[in-house]
Amino acid sequence: MPPGKSFHLALIVCAQVLGLTLWFSGTAAGPPMAREAVLPAGFLAWLTGAVQAGFVAGTLGSAALALSDRFDPRRLSAGAALVGAAANALILALPVGHPAVLALRAVTGAALAGVYPPGMKLAAGWADRNDTGLLVGLLVGGVTLGSATPHLANALGGLDWRVTVAASSAAAVAAAALILAVRLGPRHAPAPPFRAAHAVALFRNRGALLATLGYLGHMWELYAMWAWIGPYLAASFAAWRGAPDGTVGAAAAYATFVVMGAGAAGCVAAGLLADRVGRTRVTIWAMAISGGCCLLAGPAFGAHPALVVALGLVWGVTVVADSAQFSASVAELAEPGLVGTLLTVQTSLGFALTLATIQAMPWLVAHLGWQGGAFAVLAIGPALGCLAMARLRASPMAVRLAGGKG
Repeated sequence: MPPGKSFHLALIVCAQVLGLTLWFSGTAAGPPMAREAVLPAGFLAWLTGAVQAGFVAGTLGSAALALSDRFDPRRLSAGAALVGAAANALILALPVGHPAVLALRAVTGAALAGVYPPGMKLAAGWADRNDTGLLVGLLVGGVTLGSATPHLANALGGLDWRVTVAASSAAAVAAAALILAVRLGPRHAPAPPFRAAHAVALFRNRGALLATLGYLGHMWELYAMWAWIGPYLAASFAAWRGAPDGTVGAAAAYATFVVMGAGAAGCVAAGLLADRVGRTRVTIWAMAISGGCCLLAGPAFGAHPALVVALGLVWGVTVVADSAQFSASVAELAEPGLVGTLLTVQTSLGFALTLATIQAMPWLVAHLGWQGGAFAVLAIGPALGCLAMARLRASPMAVRLAGGKG
């Protein structure tokens, strides 16, 4: 590794995890809010949904203006983290359940659009032909572990939601300070002169487009699984015991944390593997296994908790293991000066899709049931994603991935 590479990558990963606590804070704060006051219908769901909607809007705006490539990504990320910290902290000044809370969560999501994609660009700037997958995998692995943490907090009885919100704002301020200390990597490329057409460059780059189609198949499944694996585990444990869901709450919360947190190890392992055997292989393997878990979730419902958690662990590892490899693929296939913009477009499209699948899950559970295949519908995404990555593997552009390994 070049001198300072490990240090600067550690700074990037820490800054990303700290900054993205703004996203996770709504998940952790929601249940304590509900215990404190009667909340409007749908309020808890939109504590997270508003962040995702804001993130999609923010990434679309960022991509249209090519912000990640036109400006120093360190300053862009630090400024966005501070805006998100301020918007998040303003929640403390409002009554519990006030509609403006959701508006502030949307602003927070828009600010995070200036934190996450630039972070990936910074990590890619330090990568070489042999470790791009690992470096981006470390980044996504840290984010994955952070996304699981609220479930651990809830299993332990939760914290005062005001402490959670204040701590996440403080963490985002720390993230801004850390990211400003990062040095640009040797592969960081200056952007070409700005043109609005850069925002649609992804659709003219066949390799990056195929990688993004694979990413969309992955995202069809990922956030819906993360959002609903907790209720699934609680209902399954209760069905096995013949008891109400509420009596297994702590056990289900612990299991959810373990299942989701295991994905962090999957991201790192997949990054190491992808740099050695190829990105397309690893993404196809991961989506094939996670898609199979979607299909097995129904038959496994109500089985012994050890069996259900074992299935969940396999699913938790594979559902996110490939995530970083789609970003690494775009970073390798994009014109160097447009890496940030193409990553932002890819991320925006993926998160826009998650809004549909997350909102569809309650309808699927109500009409199909956990045993009847509510999760099985999610297998459509990985199946189509496998086809897209197989097309990429068969194309001449595959030689640009993972040092020629495809």
